Amino acid sequence: MVPRYTRPVMAAIWSPTNRYRIWFEIEALACEAMAEYGTVPKEAAKVVREKGDAAMAAFSDVDLARIDEIEAETRHDVIAFLTWLAEKVGPESRFVHLGMTSSDVLDTCLAVQLVQATDLLLKDLDGVLDALKTRAFEHKHTLTIGRSHGIHAEPTSFGLKLAGHYAEFARNKERLETARAEIATCAISGAVGTYAHLDPRVESYVAERLGLKPETVSTQVIPRDRHAAYFCALAVIASGIERLAIEVRHLQRSEVREAEEFFHKGQKGSSAMPHKRNPVLTENLTGLARLVRAAVIPALEDVALWHERDISHSSVERNICPDATIGLDFALVRLSGMISKMLVYPDRMAANIESLGGVVHSGEVLLALAKAGLSREDAYRIVQRNAMETWTKLGTPECKTFRENLDADPEISGRISPDVLDAAMDSRQHLKALDTQYEKIFGETGPRQ
Repeated sequence: MVPRYTRPVMAAIWSPTNRYRIWFEIEALACEAMAEYGTVPKEAAKVVREKGDAAMAAFSDVDLARIDEIEAETRHDVIAFLTWLAEKVGPESRFVHLGMTSSDVLDTCLAVQLVQATDLLLKDLDGVLDALKTRAFEHKHTLTIGRSHGIHAEPTSFGLKLAGHYAEFARNKERLETARAEIATCAISGAVGTYAHLDPRVESYVAERLGLKPETVSTQVIPRDRHAAYFCALAVIASGIERLAIEVRHLQRSEVREAEEFFHKGQKGSSAMPHKRNPVLTENLTGLARLVRAAVIPALEDVALWHERDISHSSVERNICPDATIGLDFALVRLSGMISKMLVYPDRMAANIESLGGVVHSGEVLLALAKAGLSREDAYRIVQRNAMETWTKLGTPECKTFRENLDADPEISGRISPDVLDAAMDSRQHLKALDTQYEKIFGETGPRQ
């Protein structure tokens, strides 16, 4: 991922330095386990640990360059690292990587990195949830128009709209926790995964100390269905980001202006049009969501490796693992900031509710007429006729409000009282279930109004 959309804390997880530190930790733990089970001299394991720890503590660009130099000759990244480690450890290095294969190191390391990245993403999700909850309670009783097909439907609560997104991101957090548990898998099983040259207890030893679980059957590589499920979880989260971003983008449109991104002092919206206030953050989030979702198809295609292993997945994962996690990390942090600073305009929301002359209350009027004794079909016909009379003449001198048309309709006159029509056209009735809904979503109702 380009630096523009990269937070250093996530980038560090995918840095060569972190990767090599994890590689060493896997090798040192495996050596210590072999020493405990009698395969390797305990003194040799102690030397590997002490000299290796010292080398990793002093690890610098010089060491990176040396590993790259060795790899340029060997054309093998794990062998290059082991050769560098041998230069630091000395003769005892012959007990490193004993009976292991490269995938034991690579796949176990990838699991550690994905766990590290996921823990950061879970923290990011908490930030989004906190921001959404705060704004949802702030605007619990803020009336706004609900829309279906982009068309005014019935009034709702702006807080409830945000609460719906909160519920989605709460589900997404559960999905990511499940994905973390599945991806946190260790394989130290040797060539084609048979443990022919390794005690299976070595794998358990390494796994426990790295916070992982031993893979059930590794076949030399950890099966990629785990990784595919992981990237699908990231993609669903990205889609949730885009859904919320699109909502804000629509609400910021000039014709709507119900909410908008915070506009900073000195910020410019356009090089040509000084008046512009564009939804640049949410447009950016929409684009980042596309990038994260783009990892799904390659991850799914990685599942079908040849026999016990091939490396067709390797080049894919070297790209999608850092890019998808870095991109999602940046997007989640940007999203929580956008929500926290989002400008909300309740007066504009109220004006938009009535901007169609009251026709958005047609559903309640329909119910009122049905309760007064009309068949639903007759009530619908009467209400639709009066609503269309208002709708089609909006903005013209001949236009009458929906209420005015209803009052003048002889089929309504005398059937229901003005008080009943007043109640049917009161937007506040759409908030009556808020406490129940908030209790269901948040486990609390918050202040009542």
